[in-house]
Amino acid sequence: MSNVAIEFCHVYKKFKKGEKFDSLRDFIPHLTRKILSNASNGDLREKEFWAVKDVSFQVGYGEAVGIIGPNGAGKSTILKLLSGILLPNKGTFKVNGKISALIEVGAGFHPDLTGRENIYLNGAILGMNREEVREKYDSIVEFSELEEFIDTPVKRYSSGMYARLGFSIAAHVDPQILLIDEVLSVGDFSFQQKCLKKMHEIIDSGTTIIFISHNLPAVIQLCPKTILLNRGAVHQFGDTKDVCRQYYKIFSQTRKVDEGDSLSLEGVELFSSNGSPVTVFRPGDPAKIRFSIGSKIEIKDLVMSLFIKRNDGMVLFDTRSDLSGNKYFSFSEGETKEIDLSFKVNLPQGTYYVGMTLIAPSQGFCLYQDEAIEFYVDAPKSTGYAFLDLKW
Repeated sequence: MSNVAIEFCHVYKKFKKGEKFDSLRDFIPHLTRKILSNASNGDLREKEFWAVKDVSFQVGYGEAVGIIGPNGAGKSTILKLLSGILLPNKGTFKVNGKISALIEVGAGFHPDLTGRENIYLNGAILGMNREEVREKYDSIVEFSELEEFIDTPVKRYSSGMYARLGFSIAAHVDPQILLIDEVLSVGDFSFQQKCLKKMHEIIDSGTTIIFISHNLPAVIQLCPKTILLNRGAVHQFGDTKDVCRQYYKIFSQTRKVDEGDSLSLEGVELFSSNGSPVTVFRPGDPAKIRFSIGSKIEIKDLVMSLFIKRNDGMVLFDTRSDLSGNKYFSFSEGETKEIDLSFKVNLPQGTYYVGMTLIAPSQGFCLYQDEAIEFYVDAPKSTGYAFLDLKW
């Protein structure tokens, strides 16, 4: 038996901009024109665009795979293809197993029915019979933490309450494949952590999870592998931290406004407190970073931005010389200068990158370097986002 739960093979899906049908009267003529026109599914007609373009990937049973990307990248379209709501225009895909999908908060709920009644309704939609729902009813309600409101019509629920109930039902279907689209962005922090813990339990039981989210820390915590979509195509598929780092890099490039090569980064070095070149630190160690900058033109108001990010791409610190130190730099034509910054490495164990942006407001250009240098912090007894030098 194959271990492949989901397989996409060169899948395409197109939509038409502004396409909207309010009634069968509008839809039937459109459908007739579409059938009579012999246009190939592989061609784009006027106002059409590829929401998903040549997407291929495989997901094995028991794997948790994240799907990330900017708005409009095709993430939700892929989930709707997987759940059978949409069909592809080109390509093929296979889903081997029972699916439970939580694609939209409150999808399948009837607003006039109570939470209790919607548990039975939504459970049926997700493939459970009445006896299965009855057996799991108490567990669903307990997980949702909505006992007090379970006999209230859901139209009076907040979006967070919708999310709690919707996730609780989907998580108790015992699916082979669970599709989740951004639902964890709704609700309080404690419930989000509860959902993540539940999803870990579901994965451990052998269920495959496809998790779409803009919450990259949650994706990193849950999914060993992640797909990065951009403009409908797979930009990268692999280790989640590497993919998230690439995601941050793509969007940090919007900071780049380089109009030529007037500025150049000649070199970057890290030093310990005694002045020795080093790339491994202990938490709290004093450090110095030196940037060698060359300029082909005269500059009088150069501003430097410095940022530090983790190996998954998350920026932990970002500041500018004009804001944090009222500092501007000047260059003569053809001059090279060394800019030194001293700081303490107040970071837990991990791999980090230092980046920089040089901005010349009067000339209207900048030099951007995303990962100028890499360093490592050796701290086996601390984790988190920052290091605090505690005195017990």
